[in-house]
Amino acid sequence: MNDQNQPQQINIELGEKEAEGIYSNLAIITHSPAEFVIDFTRVLPGIPKAKVHARIVMTPQHIKMFLSAINSNIENYEKKFGEIKLVGDAAGAPIFGFQPPGKEEKVN
Repeated sequence: MNDQNQPQQINIELGEKEAEGIYSNLAIITHSPAEFVIDFTRVLPGIPKAKVHARIVMTPQHIKMFLSAINSNIENYEKKFGEIKLVGDAAGAPIFGFQPPGKEEKVN
């Protein structure tokens, strides 16, 4: 029997700080020929400056596998909980994070 065909088990340690997680409502993605860089930040009302809370650097091959894993998980989530609806502007473009001044809905 060939040991290379056996699934490899990886033990992953999750530290206490990492287990708390980091909330992010904005991700900035850049790339070069060798890597993709994802900066996770959060935009909050009344705070004009956003701080990067985590940066992930991945090879193009790993980012493509990551995209496939995310797509698979979204499909599984929607099968279980229903479609994830994206809120859009009047033109149908998605709106992310908080609205800039002047774009808020008026309440009568």
